[in-house]
Amino acid sequence: MAEKIPTRKEDYSKWYNELVMQADLAQHSEVKGCMVIKPYGYAIWEKMRDQLDIRFKETGHQNAYFPLLIPKSYLSKEAAHVEGFAKECAVVTHYRLKSENGGVVVDPDAKLEEELIIRPTSETIIWNTYKGWIQSYRDLPLLINQWANVVRWEMRTRLFLRTAEFLWQEGHTAHSTAQEAIEETERMLDVYAEFAENFMAMPVIKGRKSESERFAGAIDTLCIEALMQDGKALQAGTSHFLGQNFAKAFDVKFATKEGNTEYVWATSWGVSTRLMGALIMTHSDDKGLRVPPKLAPIHAVIVPIYKGLEQLEVIREKVLPLVKALKAKGIVAKFDDDDSKRSGWKFAEYELKGVPVRLAIGPKDLENGTVEIARRDTSEKSTVAFEGVENTIEQLLEDIQTNMFNQALEFRNGHMTEVDDYETFKKLLDEKTGFFSAHWDGTAETEELIKTETKATIRCIPFDGPTEPGVCMVTGKPSERRVLFARAY
Repeated sequence: MAEKIPTRKEDYSKWYNELVMQADLAQHSEVKGCMVIKPYGYAIWEKMRDQLDIRFKETGHQNAYFPLLIPKSYLSKEAAHVEGFAKECAVVTHYRLKSENGGVVVDPDAKLEEELIIRPTSETIIWNTYKGWIQSYRDLPLLINQWANVVRWEMRTRLFLRTAEFLWQEGHTAHSTAQEAIEETERMLDVYAEFAENFMAMPVIKGRKSESERFAGAIDTLCIEALMQDGKALQAGTSHFLGQNFAKAFDVKFATKEGNTEYVWATSWGVSTRLMGALIMTHSDDKGLRVPPKLAPIHAVIVPIYKGLEQLEVIREKVLPLVKALKAKGIVAKFDDDDSKRSGWKFAEYELKGVPVRLAIGPKDLENGTVEIARRDTSEKSTVAFEGVENTIEQLLEDIQTNMFNQALEFRNGHMTEVDDYETFKKLLDEKTGFFSAHWDGTAETEELIKTETKATIRCIPFDGPTEPGVCMVTGKPSERRVLFARAY
């Protein structure tokens, strides 16, 4: 029997880990720091991937694929980039094994002339490729996205949130002007924010990273930040304006309309399977997962209540046309007639997996022309007419999607605090948690001091936040505007 999942209040970290495993989302693998994404978890990721892919293509992007292995010399061409990832890189040094004493060993004669890096991100290999793709302004803009896996060697891992290997998408675009590239950076952040709020039902704050928190090699990094139920922030997506840094590093130039030669302007942007962690920690409760209908692999499960196969057959004849009617509406319904498991077990299992709607139907329901409906977001049950129940379910799924967003928004808004005093900030950081809007003097020294003393970082300089000038809560020096602090994953 599975271990009882602790409540969020008892042990939030263990609650998360146990929920991921017991809800069949993922498990630890035999490779230290890596995970196995199980079919149910992968089905949710596929829904995320498919919806994002639609949005990328609607904004003019095409998918491509680039090598997993990157020559080490490529990473050396952009100094800030290599410095940012050097400590996380996995290195391939040999290309062959040989048999020895009944086992296999690395063949010392098969040493690579140049070591290969398993991609931590693909800017270098992609920009080396773009050099051959871009000749003139007619080749621009070049709008490419890649769905791939990457490896960033992590010593302390957590399923979905931080693993050595993870799945993601990375967009890499080239433009003829800085303004075009900046607009692309902003456009893709908006795509992420719209997806997070409308599909994940997860409210996010759009903003700009401080200089010390920027992506390695970027001129500017934009982000969306979400708040988890333990009051910690999670960076849910980033979009980077790379300027001409990578174009210059890899000599990617284009002939302008006027006949001049200029370096192109670049962006990159990405989200990863970390969104799965965000989904879990934004919505789930002590009973298990709560999956927003738009991302749920199963929208509704129908559990028959019966004694004997004869009753089951009568219920099946009634339910199968409903399953078909729901499918016609784009609603995935599962009729669970597995007679090896009791209905109570099924109720608990689908509650754990976060299926948005559960229907139960037995002989009395057949007599009365009714069915019992339970909604996962509120645990409310009601008995409704079986006739036309497909319309009831359709509306209910919309209501659940909206309600889950509103619940998360209410929590987020209840954990947004404006603070002017550093001692108050430190006290509330422990007691209340959440996002803190405070003045900062703009220096890396003050930012590092706050991080060292409190473990809180500047999550972003919000686009929609207060813009009034003030004084830094730490140094008392002038501050142009408030920024958002939080402890984070």
